[in-house]
Amino acid sequence: MLGIVTAGVAPGLALLSYFYLKDQYESEPLSLVFKMFIFGALLVFPLMFIQYVLSVEGLFQGDFTKAFGTVGLLEEFFKWFILYYTIFQHISFDEHYDGIIYGVSVSLGFASAENIFYLLANGLQDAIGRALLPVSSHALFGVIMGYYIGKAKFSPGVQRKWILLSLTVPILLHGVYDFILMTREDWLVLMVPFMIFLWWLGLRKVKKARVLTLQQVEKQYTI
Repeated sequence: MLGIVTAGVAPGLALLSYFYLKDQYESEPLSLVFKMFIFGALLVFPLMFIQYVLSVEGLFQGDFTKAFGTVGLLEEFFKWFILYYTIFQHISFDEHYDGIIYGVSVSLGFASAENIFYLLANGLQDAIGRALLPVSSHALFGVIMGYYIGKAKFSPGVQRKWILLSLTVPILLHGVYDFILMTREDWLVLMVPFMIFLWWLGLRKVKKARVLTLQQVEKQYTI
């Protein structure tokens, strides 16, 4: 049991540490980062219940609607809801890059809890594959969501645009990810380039957020 919990949580904590340490200026309070991680983990329970009810009732069970609706839309909306309504106005959210830290925290909390349940049901033999695909993809969805949340926070004139993108882009990417898994027998042929693209996009957003944070800090010191 302890081994499964460790294997389930370790990839998420490793990725969270990676993105956290890329914050080159004022690091976010670890207590708040951990709180968001726990909130993300707790989301697994209501989402499992909703998805179970939809499955039992036979609703939205086609491959497309399941990938983009009952998985992509539901999971990313709930993560976005937590991020937006608990962090967006928080005093600690004072730099562009902070959105990525908190977005990743929520996403990896969810991914880690989901990973533990999966490994409990299927065994440790899938631990490496789970770390490389579901856990890392959730982290990158969180990076992209957090990047746009950061843009919304510090772009009051076009805030609605960035808030909309913070929700829709992760939903679309998550939907594509699950649609590949559900519909392709040779899913790995498409999944490898998709994950390469996802990492490229996520790291590009990290770089952009760090540049925006640097500009923000320099502006504060020149005022």
